[in-house]
Amino acid sequence: MYTPVAKDVAKLRNTTGAGMMDCKKALVEAEGDFEKAIEILRKQGQKVAAKRADRESTEGAVIARVNEDNTLGAIISLNCETDFVAKNEAFVELANELAEMAITAASKEELLTADFHGITVAEKLVEQTGVIGEKIEIGSFERIEGAFLGAYIHAGNKIAAITALSANVEGAAEAAKSVSMQVAAMNPIALDETQVSQETIDKELEIERELLIKEGKPENIIDNILKGKMQRFYKDHTLVHQAFIKDGSMSVAAYVKSINADLKVTGFKRAALA
Repeated sequence: MYTPVAKDVAKLRNTTGAGMMDCKKALVEAEGDFEKAIEILRKQGQKVAAKRADRESTEGAVIARVNEDNTLGAIISLNCETDFVAKNEAFVELANELAEMAITAASKEELLTADFHGITVAEKLVEQTGVIGEKIEIGSFERIEGAFLGAYIHAGNKIAAITALSANVEGAAEAAKSVSMQVAAMNPIALDETQVSQETIDKELEIERELLIKEGKPENIIDNILKGKMQRFYKDHTLVHQAFIKDGSMSVAAYVKSINADLKVTGFKRAALA
């Protein structure tokens, strides 16, 4: 019977990330055929993935990345089942590599079919499911373009955000990171009032109107009160109108203008673990 040598086991382990004993068993079963051993490990991963398909993968790592000229960015969450796996160095490294690939992928589906060292990303996730023994999948997928982008990843890789600014000016890097911290912390629903959906506006107006009626406010003044209520809603929930977390005396829009009078926030993306 074939007896695997240490260098072959190490090579297979480095290639697949599988445990030493699993690599030994695969090489024995493949009678020393390296490619066949890889295939055996992948099939094991498929079996594990099938068994854990209905599991919840609510832990993981959320990673934001931008390209070298700061004009394209992406955020992905690589999800798993436990916090123990989420903190594993190899798992976080994989999440970072996938986030880099996501920058040039048009969609999550395109990312899953992209080449990952000779196999697709989807196949890599199945392989790692077998290695780790937990369900692993890409959860969030966000892409953004802009004149200048800056990213922020909250400690522990649970939340990440990217902000787009209107120009690459002096101080843009600091501003984009600071506003991304704002996005991560305050979770705005839109950039400004023009980007809030009509459905959200109608729902908020309905809630506030019912409260005012219950308070006994006269019908003829309710509409005026609602205008003020919505202004407050936009201030609390839209990014550029929110109070800046590093200096509550100014709005986010005012902070950005303090960096450069012509600078504006043009967009943002945010992802977080559920």
